[in-house]
Amino acid sequence: MSNLVLKLTEDSLLQVIAHYQKSKVTSKNPYARFSAKISDTVVTVYTSGKVMFQGNGAAREAAKWGIPPAAGKIVSTKGDKLPDDFAQLSVLGSDETGTGDFFGPITVAACYVPADKIALAHELGVKDSKQLTDDWMRKIAPDLTQTFAHKALTLKNDKYNKVQSQGWSQGKIKALLHNQALKYVLNEIAPEKPDFLLIDQFAERGIYYKHIKDEPEIIRENVLFSTKAEGLHVSVACASIIARVAFLEEMDRMSLGAGVTLPKGAGKIVDEVAARIILKHGEEYLKTLTKVHFANTRKVLALAKKHGN
Repeated sequence: MSNLVLKLTEDSLLQVIAHYQKSKVTSKNPYARFSAKISDTVVTVYTSGKVMFQGNGAAREAAKWGIPPAAGKIVSTKGDKLPDDFAQLSVLGSDETGTGDFFGPITVAACYVPADKIALAHELGVKDSKQLTDDWMRKIAPDLTQTFAHKALTLKNDKYNKVQSQGWSQGKIKALLHNQALKYVLNEIAPEKPDFLLIDQFAERGIYYKHIKDEPEIIRENVLFSTKAEGLHVSVACASIIARVAFLEEMDRMSLGAGVTLPKGAGKIVDEVAARIILKHGEEYLKTLTKVHFANTRKVLALAKKHGN
């Protein structure tokens, strides 16, 4: 039986939890944040940020989320087949963050890195954002935004909750933001054109374009989709960093208004802070800071009621 452990970022942990949610099981381990059991593998997410894969399918499942220590340089991705020299081409990449956080917005960014500036991007400190800390991303983001054509879009919570209540899924919201960000950068760099556009895949191609079918201008030419795209071309890594910093800056602004540092993610600490905000500012104020449809809302209301008695 294989036993593999990965150390992941909070965004990646939330993606793991969402992916295995239908196979969730109860764990007696006090340090387990989430546990799931599929046919040949047990997946356990720990509060430390580590994920353990146990079973005959451990290597297969672990490869979906990162590179286990003994797995060499193999990266498992899903999506379109890319040219062999893709990492050296001129590419406009896009990525998003904030989708799994109860507090804060969704941010999407697109960034164009031409072939002759790929080395410069690496010199500025860019690599897969999952390997970087928030502080480091804050440090290098200004250099990236000054050097490369880009667009960052922030969908604040009031607008997010409004469109979500109208039936928009997160997939639709993200697709619209990606299309808009890509369109903006293409207009900015015209008449120059990238060799390809690479979207960090969150939906199959057909579903992505179904989400945006009513848009007046849909970007289709030379568009590729792949999971783990930030590891396939530096343009997506740049976009990921720019999107993350836009998210962090909005969280800073919201924290200042709330009078408390808003935690990331959707765990227990998030619920406790949200409950305190309700007791201090009221439920309607909390809605301006959160994604209301998350299951956290129900837990937070119960916590606030308990603390208020």
